[in-house]
Amino acid sequence: MKKVLVGIFLISITQAFSQNTGEDELGAWYMYFGTNKVSDKLSIHSEAQFRFYETFGNFNQLLLRTGLNYHISDKAIATLGYGYIGTDGTFEEFPGEEDSKEHRIFQQFILKNKVGKFAFEHRYRIEQRFIDFGNNINDTQHRGRYRIQITYPLDDKWFLNAYDEVFINFQEPIFGQNRLYFALGRKFNNDVQLQLGYLKNHFTGRNFDRLQLGLIFNTDLRKKTSPQ
Repeated sequence: MKKVLVGIFLISITQAFSQNTGEDELGAWYMYFGTNKVSDKLSIHSEAQFRFYETFGNFNQLLLRTGLNYHISDKAIATLGYGYIGTDGTFEEFPGEEDSKEHRIFQQFILKNKVGKFAFEHRYRIEQRFIDFGNNINDTQHRGRYRIQITYPLDDKWFLNAYDEVFINFQEPIFGQNRLYFALGRKFNNDVQLQLGYLKNHFTGRNFDRLQLGLIFNTDLRKKTSPQ
């Protein structure tokens, strides 16, 4: 079963690379995600993403995001957060696109469940986006996002991860984008894991292929009670 799943993962990657893209170069996203527990019910989300038009160069976007998580239970988490996104839109294949800076507020709800060895995560997110395009041009946009993620353990250390996420705008155009992702991950311990994957980022009339390297680092900042 493990060999079959790994085979499907590799075939999916190969097929994805064979499709036409919206640019000639393969880009990359280098990412960090953290959940920092501060109490039994609260944790702090920390995140940084460095996105490039090419694998090791031609900067595209910096995304910094943080939020306060309320753990309703082990299977339900509510989040209120803020993000800053700085975008360099001057890639040579897209003339006329300019730099922008965005401040973003988001509300999020996560539900988790398991079916056999398959772990499912449903993420619902609403975003309020305040975008500065420069030259005194500003815009406020709103959108919703839904992501379904599936994780399958291969053994105690290795696992497969896949998700699909759709973005729906609350203004025209209604369809924003869709992200399809496949990855192979490794757990180093209960707090640290690494994922190497592929993302197909689809916009209307434009597609992007992206390698993704993600580091997940979870910490427990609660004070430990020393034994008496």
